[in-house]
Amino acid sequence: MKYDFTSIIDRRGKDATAVDNIGKVVWGNEPKAPREGFDSIPMWVADMNFATAPAVTEAMAERIKHPLFGYFSTRPEYYDSIIRWQTERNGHQGLTADCIGYENGVHGFVTSAVNALTIPGESVLIHSPVYIGFWVDVEGNGRNAVYSELKQDENGVWRMDYDDMDAKLKAYGIHCAIFCSPHNPTGRVWEKWEIEKAMEVYAKNDCYVISDEIWGDIVFSGHKHTPTQMSCDWAKDHVAAVYAPSKTFNLAGLTGSYHIIYNKYLRDRISHVAGATNYNSMNVLSQHALIGAYSKEGEEWADELIQVLGNNAKYACDFINSEFDGVSVQMPQGTYMIFPDFTEYCRRTGVTLDEILDLGFDCGIGWQDGRRFRGPCHIRMNLASPFSRIEEACDRLKKYVLTK
Repeated sequence: MKYDFTSIIDRRGKDATAVDNIGKVVWGNEPKAPREGFDSIPMWVADMNFATAPAVTEAMAERIKHPLFGYFSTRPEYYDSIIRWQTERNGHQGLTADCIGYENGVHGFVTSAVNALTIPGESVLIHSPVYIGFWVDVEGNGRNAVYSELKQDENGVWRMDYDDMDAKLKAYGIHCAIFCSPHNPTGRVWEKWEIEKAMEVYAKNDCYVISDEIWGDIVFSGHKHTPTQMSCDWAKDHVAAVYAPSKTFNLAGLTGSYHIIYNKYLRDRISHVAGATNYNSMNVLSQHALIGAYSKEGEEWADELIQVLGNNAKYACDFINSEFDGVSVQMPQGTYMIFPDFTEYCRRTGVTLDEILDLGFDCGIGWQDGRRFRGPCHIRMNLASPFSRIEEACDRLKKYVLTK
């Protein structure tokens, strides 16, 4: 490979929550510190243990050569980069700069959209298992989260339950839903027909859709991300989508997301709420980082990254499914998260999920309690590390954790 995805980079003391918060209580879901003799393998926070693309750091370094960082206007290259990336890579059609707007993170956008499209006390439909941040964005703003459970088919593939979605939209009078595509934490990359069918349900119930597509660039071979807005004409007019280079290029610390909203009325409503505090403003280095990320060189790096992540996921899933009686995990179609189910292992051995989590923490596996994501006996694991660290984590699982 042209780029380096094998070096183990020491992130300690370098502004890395995934490493520095292990053993602390900040969010309340941090891994416990390992016992003496074990280093930590961070597998919880959804960022990567890879250096970002050289195109990103080069673009930022070039801007830093000019030592003034005053107020600024968004460069045309920012919009041009997004339009090229989303058109050529993801299949957006008719995308113009007017449809694009900066957002202070996906959470900031989801919160603004929920506040623009609902009033306190109203309900919002979300699929479950769920990214925990959505619950915070909804419930923290005085709305009610209503969950439609995803179901696994005979092959273990997570599927939407369209009848359940329709029934809950009607029962709770819901007119706003959050859609996650690709889905976190299950790793599903929805097929176009699945999205079309979901949009039919939403349309029938006059329900606007907030679509989180931050994982849209991390899709493995044999699968393709379909932008929700491109699934049908209705979706283009009723879906507000949010994207970011942060997951793909490991830039979460720069805070730089953006929305794509084709419908002017919808765009104006959400943008008014987002801008009302006067703090939904881009960082100048974040702007240049995106331009570097969405360059041809950045695209080449991302393509190699996807190969690495796909290999990591296949190895980890094959290892877990073959080595541990009662533990099952579905190979993700995208993202770099897996969501193994320990239900049968706990039933067979009498070991609790809390005990499994603690055994992992004890030997340095910094994973995350899946119950926070509404997985009843699940653990969420981040595989965005050099392959040697994934091998080591699996080895520790076998030697010290799942020994019964």
